[in-house]
Amino acid sequence: MNKLIALLAICTILIASAFSLKEKDPKLKKIFNGKNLDGWVAPEGNIWWKAEKGMLSAKSGPDKKGSILWTKTEYKDFIIQMDFLFGEGTIDSGIFLRTDKQQIQIGESGSLKRDMTCSPYIPGKGYPVEAANVKELLKLKDWNTIRVKAEGSVYTIWLNGEKVLTYDSDTAIERGPIGLQLHPGRNMSIDFKNIKLAEL
Repeated sequence: MNKLIALLAICTILIASAFSLKEKDPKLKKIFNGKNLDGWVAPEGNIWWKAEKGMLSAKSGPDKKGSILWTKTEYKDFIIQMDFLFGEGTIDSGIFLRTDKQQIQIGESGSLKRDMTCSPYIPGKGYPVEAANVKELLKLKDWNTIRVKAEGSVYTIWLNGEKVLTYDSDTAIERGPIGLQLHPGRNMSIDFKNIKLAEL
């Protein structure tokens, strides 16, 4: 009887391990080299984005036009992960997923006048859902890690290792670049580092 129980326990462990390996996310690879903007483009020209010492820094210009820095590569299903650090001013940034019509907010919402980090902003819908526990997880004066999984129309977001949101967007598109936002009309700065991606 004891041998049977031990055998069943071993089988359970092996099955669990197999599922764990199957569901494990692919390895993330750097898409920002920390030295320059190779692989990225700001279509309107660039006076806002600077790469040095492993960091990507964005700062508003004097006319506060704002900017989106896009990957030159288009992606379908992917995981993107990065660290971000709030700088000066009213921080209103985000990650665009395949289009400028699908954004995961970083910082304060201009319309709601409060922090909506990790929540999706969809033009015409505003913020259809709000990420959970962000107030407890977000570090305002230190580095934070955001992880976004875009698989089909489903977006799953983690902040500092904790899952805070899953959202199914009925206006998601199939493929496109990924963008980082410096919001127009804001006096602000924000830093990013360790920008990594895995295609699914």
